[in-house]
Amino acid sequence: MLKNFGGSIAFTLVCLALAAVYGWFQTASLPATLSVLWIVVMLSVLEVSLSFDNAVVNAVVLREMDEIWQRRFLTWGMVIAVFGMRIVFPLAIVAIAAGMGPMDALRISLTEPARYEAIVSSAHVGIAGFGGAFLAMVGLSFFFDGEKDVHWITGIERVLARFADIKAAEIAILLFALYGVSLLLPADEALTFLGAGALGIVTFIAVEAIGTLLEMQEAAQKAAGQVVRSGLGGFLYLNVLDASFSFDGVIGAFALSNNMVVIALGLSIGAMFVRSLTLMLVRNGTLSEYRYLEHGAFWAIVALAAIMLISAHVEIPETVTGLIGAVLIGLSLLWSVRHKRRFPDSEIEEALRAE
Repeated sequence: MLKNFGGSIAFTLVCLALAAVYGWFQTASLPATLSVLWIVVMLSVLEVSLSFDNAVVNAVVLREMDEIWQRRFLTWGMVIAVFGMRIVFPLAIVAIAAGMGPMDALRISLTEPARYEAIVSSAHVGIAGFGGAFLAMVGLSFFFDGEKDVHWITGIERVLARFADIKAAEIAILLFALYGVSLLLPADEALTFLGAGALGIVTFIAVEAIGTLLEMQEAAQKAAGQVVRSGLGGFLYLNVLDASFSFDGVIGAFALSNNMVVIALGLSIGAMFVRSLTLMLVRNGTLSEYRYLEHGAFWAIVALAAIMLISAHVEIPETVTGLIGAVLIGLSLLWSVRHKRRFPDSEIEEALRAE
């Protein structure tokens, strides 16, 4: 337990201490300070509940990386997650949307929290388009795979796997979905939504291309007898994926607070626990032990992507988002346990065949 979550617990204590100091400095009131601490705790719980499927998907990529890059994901990736997505990203939205400099955006976030919240929320259409498109590509690419021979929701997954040989089938489906949602939006928002969605698709393709190029380079180095232990492609992919997952958490945090410092502290604690949970899944071999857990996580991604795209037109509570992901992963875990009881030797046989 401490091996996997010791760093997260220590990080949590530091963040809570900072929250207490900040709360007391701002209010000089014990009840108000305790209220700040409570909001930070609730924000961290919100982040973990919305990102559990993120942890499972991260583990799928991370298990192929060596231990050095796993540690880098927990450290450097944490810096990107905290300062990049929980602080810099909202400030960048404010700066771009309001046409102001970064220092003015920072000043507004600290002195005019209501205005800061309003500006960030006004950019939701673009965020929904980009994040929804990227996550949809991640989820659909998993199911549009002709080599995938393990299926959970068999009727649907087998059909999708059969269409894997059709080039860019998942992109065509996503573009159709983007166009359908854009028809429900005003003209200016529709243009923003489509542009952001296209950028999300391009970002996914670019990250995949970088990973492929790095894999080709590593294969050439291995053929030449060199020792290769690089996981840079996976590292980049994981951080873009984490950024897409964090969009709903950052926007949803304003339901509890519009204070940038409080939001950053709370979401950072949650992000740290998600990373520790990812490493625990990898080190304990949980994905191999539970046959359909990976499928449940990717179905949760598809569901989250659909919710993000639809949220450009209809407001959907964050509790619904988190609940759908938790239900899908819970069902896949239940089916995995049932399969393991019915076929206790199947995992061993599959491992022997793989060897």
